[in-house]
Amino acid sequence: MIRRNFLKTAAAVGLGLTLSTSVMAETVMRVASWLPPTHPQNAVVWPTWGKWVEEATEGRVKIKIEYGMGHPKTMFELVEDGVVDASFSYHGYVPGRFKLTQVVEQPGLGANAEAASVAHWRVNEKYFSKANEHDGLVLAALFTHGPGQIHMAKPIDSLSDLKGKKIRIGGGVQGEIGKRLGVTAVGAPAPKVYEMMQQGVIDGVFIPMGEQKTLRLKEVARNVVALPGGMYLGSFSMFISPDFMDSLSDKDRDAIMSVSGEKLSALAGRAWDAGDAEGYAAAKEAGVNLNEVAVDGPMAKEFQDVAKGMDEAWISHVKDRGVDAKAALSELREIARAYGK
Repeated sequence: MIRRNFLKTAAAVGLGLTLSTSVMAETVMRVASWLPPTHPQNAVVWPTWGKWVEEATEGRVKIKIEYGMGHPKTMFELVEDGVVDASFSYHGYVPGRFKLTQVVEQPGLGANAEAASVAHWRVNEKYFSKANEHDGLVLAALFTHGPGQIHMAKPIDSLSDLKGKKIRIGGGVQGEIGKRLGVTAVGAPAPKVYEMMQQGVIDGVFIPMGEQKTLRLKEVARNVVALPGGMYLGSFSMFISPDFMDSLSDKDRDAIMSVSGEKLSALAGRAWDAGDAEGYAAAKEAGVNLNEVAVDGPMAKEFQDVAKGMDEAWISHVKDRGVDAKAALSELREIARAYGK
């Protein structure tokens, strides 16, 4: 009896120590997000990657999404400074630092966000990583949103009608497009667009179709011009704090990176594509005026004229980065257009 009780006690102590060690060994990666919980980035991308990370690290690393951490442009600094462990943001919010990432934003790609995101990652690895635009961060993924379209409070009959209109511009290549169209650019993070439209601070916004649903633009931007292939794509990255990664074992660092990179980039692009499809359906159901411009339609031809010379302008803009920008742009388009075929 004494021996049996001793064995039971020893087993209980051993189990307690095992559980204690397990709990102590679990690391939580705090992820800052600036989009609403219902957005595909938060509803699909982060949770899916979180499962991949947990499985790859055998439960030792888990993620936790935290909201209300500030303007999206501050996400890079928050992660660099170790305030949070990981985040994502739009490169156009930090003009000057990110120039090479605009390669994927140029008009005329003719591919969806998943294809563009995979191409973006591969081209960055081959051509751009040595330029260190993401210095101070561990780059986990590069991705794009879907085609940027024109969302307006009032309808327009031609692109020339946009001249002088107050349009929210997020930065990056859409800023150049806005200049060429003669709009009055208004800077603001995407989550502020609904309020700005509602209050009449802006007349419209250049943004993908998904935001008709996720940002409820179907209520305030009741007129959409959908150009074939859109006007541009938006370039984003997902990134992790080097200090956080250094706090992990080599095994867990390698495990996290094994489910990141191209795999994570494809996931993010795919999720944002699905979000665009849902946004289009929501807009249609809400009775939004959808002007789906034909490939040979007048506004499509107008936009082709607007976009002339943008490739060359970007190549010239990134000369100081010391990369073969022309080859990178060409290869990105080849990869994206061949993806999935």
